[in-house]
Amino acid sequence: MSDTDLGQEKRFVDSKLIPVMREAVITVQMILFKALRETVHDRYVDQVEPYHTYLAGAVINNLFGTQPMDEAVAGFAASNRELCERELRELSGRCGHLMPVLTDALRMKIICDNQEGVHSMPSLLMAKALGLLQEERALPLPSTFMLQVRKMASEYGLIEPMPAASSSEGSPA
Repeated sequence: MSDTDLGQEKRFVDSKLIPVMREAVITVQMILFKALRETVHDRYVDQVEPYHTYLAGAVINNLFGTQPMDEAVAGFAASNRELCERELRELSGRCGHLMPVLTDALRMKIICDNQEGVHSMPSLLMAKALGLLQEERALPLPSTFMLQVRKMASEYGLIEPMPAASSSEGSPA
């Protein structure tokens, strides 16, 4: 077996699936952003926008190991590093109901990154150290993860709910 064949075997996730899984991970980030921004707004009532948005964004970027596209968010994160770290440490207490899907999203991100040759394990290790990972949780199949995320995104008003399948479809009248 050649080195090329070995390289292909290491890539166990269909390359067409990676963008779809990444979209689901980004959707989890949007759900977390919405929930976290709400708690930030409730706790920092003396602050005006865009403070709440910047803080929630900085926390999520830090957690997922992503660089903000907005320079203002990057500047906010740099000048409020201790606050962002405190928010990360308190995240499971503030958004505990999201920890199962957050665990799945972080793991799926690592899988996607790995498939593309990116080493992003430090973000998963940081989440573990912060007590954000539910380590006993089994890794779902990609399709299960994507359906779970879609349902949750609908509940958060980020997307339209999937239409219910009609039981009369395909049956004679």
